[in-house]
Amino acid sequence: MINQLRLILKTMRPKQWLKNVFVFAALVFDRQLIAMGSLLITLAAAVLFCLASSLVYIINDLADIESDRQHPSKQNRPLASGQLSKKTAIFSAVILGLVTFPTAFILDSGLGLIITGYVILMLAYSLWFKHLPLIDVIIIAAGFVLRVAAGVLIIETDRFSPWLFVSTTFLALFIGLGKRRAEIELLQMDAPNHRRVLDGYTLDLLDQLLTVVLSTTLMTYCLYTFSATITPGGYQMMLTIPFVIYGLFRYLYLIRIQHYGGAPEEIVISDRPMQAAIALWGLTVLVILYLL
Repeated sequence: MINQLRLILKTMRPKQWLKNVFVFAALVFDRQLIAMGSLLITLAAAVLFCLASSLVYIINDLADIESDRQHPSKQNRPLASGQLSKKTAIFSAVILGLVTFPTAFILDSGLGLIITGYVILMLAYSLWFKHLPLIDVIIIAAGFVLRVAAGVLIIETDRFSPWLFVSTTFLALFIGLGKRRAEIELLQMDAPNHRRVLDGYTLDLLDQLLTVVLSTTLMTYCLYTFSATITPGGYQMMLTIPFVIYGLFRYLYLIRIQHYGGAPEEIVISDRPMQAAIALWGLTVLVILYLL
């Protein structure tokens, strides 16, 4: 039983839950981090997104068992390797659905609709959109925007800068394109056999798109800092720009030179310079928003 629970948890991809930190964007940037009510309801929304994303991962692994068995790394997943039975995975998905959706609607009807829309969109991605070049990474980016939107809705703020929505979109596109590039390099000539959409990409195309999206991500974040005046005539948020520049450049360096990027969450967990850039950026944001 314990081993089965461990396999189910592995299939739920807890490392991927890092993505749900975007739910906290509105809470932090609206200066409500120290408001206990807003903090608790945002935390609940983030947990529900973790459960919703895990539900999608389980369904996705059930649908992709055969193709995952042909992949050099995905073949080790619990379902693909046969360690976890389909029956157990289906039962787990049903339980997650019965917990996630009613709880989300009880907490807030708008949050319930966003999470339902997120799951439907991600399932549509797994079934159809992931096979369409460019559309696939756009759908991934939409998932991040929905996380941010949920955070904005749940604390009912009208002060959240639209530039952060735009910046989040391009950051997600940047990460998604980097992942596609890493997959092509890892699988090389056999890439289309493992992920059909990779047949629609080339390294040259992805490099050009990465350059465009990196520039746009930085530009939109800078526009946010210009508009986020903390005090009259003050532009303190501009002090966070160097950390964003380094973080973006570091990610590009890792996927182009070190050939990482197939699992972006692994970079955040394991790469010390990236961790330092994120930590310093976060600390600077907190000092500017809450202490100045």
